[in-house]
Amino acid sequence: MRLRLFVATLVLLLVALPLAVPWLKTPFLLALSNGLAVLGVMVLIRAGQVSFGNAMFACLAGYGATYAARLWHLDALLLIVMGTAIAALAGALVGLFMVRYRGIFFGMLNLAFSMMLFAVLGKFGAFTGGTDGLRFDRPTFGFVHLERDGFESALLAVALLLAIVAGWCVQRYYRSVSGQALAAIKTNETRLEYLGISAKRVFWGGYVLAATLCGLGGTLFALTQGLVTPEMGYWVRSGELVFVAILGGSSHAVGAFLGAFLFEFMKLYAASLLTGMWQLVLGLILIVMVFVAPSGIYGLLSRHLVRKAPPDFPSRRRRVAKEAA
Repeated sequence: MRLRLFVATLVLLLVALPLAVPWLKTPFLLALSNGLAVLGVMVLIRAGQVSFGNAMFACLAGYGATYAARLWHLDALLLIVMGTAIAALAGALVGLFMVRYRGIFFGMLNLAFSMMLFAVLGKFGAFTGGTDGLRFDRPTFGFVHLERDGFESALLAVALLLAIVAGWCVQRYYRSVSGQALAAIKTNETRLEYLGISAKRVFWGGYVLAATLCGLGGTLFALTQGLVTPEMGYWVRSGELVFVAILGGSSHAVGAFLGAFLFEFMKLYAASLLTGMWQLVLGLILIVMVFVAPSGIYGLLSRHLVRKAPPDFPSRRRRVAKEAA
C-alpha cells in the first residue's frame, strides 16, 4: 500500500511540475526515456548478466523512427510503434547468438555488436549523416500539427503512460513463470535444465524484452530531440544505463525511473556548475552508492515502503513443540 501511494505521488509530481515549470518538460522526457531503457538493462541483471551494449537497440530504434519520419512523414505515435518494433526484431536476431554466453563473454559480445553499429553509422555518412547524425521535422501527434510546447506536453503524457505500463508489465513478468525462470539462470542454470526448462529459450525471451524496452526509450529520446546521432549507441551510453540501474536499484521497476531522474538532474546541474568535471561528480556518487547503498535508492526506500509480514508465532510454537516431541 505504501509503495502504491509512493508511486501515485511520483506520478502526480511528474504531471504537476511541468505544468508549473514548463522548461522541465524536456528533462522529464529524457529521464523517462532513459528509465525505459534502464528497465531493459534491469531485466538482464535479473538473470545475472550485465550488458555494456544495450544502447545499440535504442540507437537502432531512434534511427528507424528517423528514417520513417523523413521518408514517409509518419505520425509520432506510429513512429513510437515502428521504432520499438525494429528494436524488438533486432533483439530477437542478436539474441540467437547471445543466449549461448554468460558473464564477461556476454557483456563483451554485446559491446562488440554496439561498436560495430557505431562504426557503421559513423562511416556511411551519405546514408546516416555520419557523426553529425540526422535531423527530422516535428511530426504530427495524433495526426494533428502541434507547436513545440504542445508537442512536448503530449509526448510527455504518452511517455508517462508508457512508463507506468512498462513498469507494471516488468513487475508482472518478474512474478511470472518465465520471470522466475530468468532469475534462476543467475542462481542455478543447471538445475533449471534438469527441470525440463530450456535456459536458452527463457534467456532469449528476456533478451528480446530488454531490447524492446531499450528501443521504446530510444524512440522517445529521438522524438524529444528531433535528432539522432551514433553517440546513442556508443559504449559510454550503455555504461550510463548500467550506472543508472545501480544508482536506482534493480530489484524493482521503480528504481529504474528513480535512478534516471536523479541521473538526469545530477548531470544537468553538475555540467552547468562544474564544466568539464560532471563525470567526476557522477563517479564519486557511484562509489558512495556502492559502499553505502549497494541496493540503490529503491533499496533504501523499500525499508519504509514495503511492509514486512508479521511472523507467524503460533505456527512457530507448534513447530518447536513438534521438534521437541
